[in-house]
Amino acid sequence: MSADRLVLPQGTLDLLILKALALEPLHGWAVSERLQQISRDALQVGQGSLYPALHRLERCGWIKATWRTTDNNRRAKYYELTRAGQKQLQSASDSWRRLAAVVGDVLDLA
Repeated sequence: MSADRLVLPQGTLDLLILKALALEPLHGWAVSERLQQISRDALQVGQGSLYPALHRLERCGWIKATWRTTDNNRRAKYYELTRAGQKQLQSASDSWRRLAAVVGDVLDLA
C-alpha cells in the first residue's frame, strides 16, 4: 500500500458511495473509479469492499439498482440514490463534518 493511500474508518465507504451516486447513477466499477479520481488516487476501493457495501446500501433502501447497458455495450447494474438515501447522505455528511471538527479541535490542543 502506498503511503499516499488512506485507510477508511468503518462506515466511511458507505458515505462516499452515497456521495458518488448523488451526482448520477453509476455501475459498481464506475463508483470505484469516481472515488479514486475525486480523491486524486488517495482512495482505491477494491471489489471485495465495494460490492458488499453496495449490497448493504441496497438492503438499507438507500440505493436502488437497475440493469442497463454500459457505453461498452455490456450489461451492468447501475445504482442510484433513493429519497431515503439522500436523507442518509445529508445526515451522515453532517455527522462526519461534526466529528472531523471535534477531532481537529482535540488534535490542535497539544
